[in-house]
Amino acid sequence: MGGNVLLLIAGLLVVMWMLIIERLLYLGLRYPTLARDAIAEWEARVERTSWYAHQVREYLISTVAQDLERGMPLIKTCVALCPLLGLLGTVTGMIEVFEVMAISGSGNPRSMSAGVSKATIPTMAGMVAALSGVAMSAWLQRRVSRERDLLGEHMTMDH
Repeated sequence: MGGNVLLLIAGLLVVMWMLIIERLLYLGLRYPTLARDAIAEWEARVERTSWYAHQVREYLISTVAQDLERGMPLIKTCVALCPLLGLLGTVTGMIEVFEVMAISGSGNPRSMSAGVSKATIPTMAGMVAALSGVAMSAWLQRRVSRERDLLGEHMTMDH
């Protein structure tokens, strides 16, 4: 019904959700240990007020934040590609409609309906896939930002 483009959208959707689930598992299982270790390493320092201590603190935060951000650009790319693939389905479906019109004339609605469905179904599928990805991507990005901020707050410099 939707042609090969629908298969591409489905494949991209599977990849996108695999990446999202990986990030959710990371945030729930792996990140708490990494954050605890970074905070413990910071708390183990005797001196925490110098310029050098500040650089060590920034290094610890950025190392953990880099792991937090891993995969987010790829998720956002998948989200952006979903509607574009839907538009590709629209174009290929409309090309099929025009081919049918060229062969059989413009008065055969039954033969044109297959091309119209090939044009509309991938568009809807691409938009639905993108919407689910946008919601989760935004939630994950907020969570990553919040975790990074909390990590910085836990590593106090005034002791």
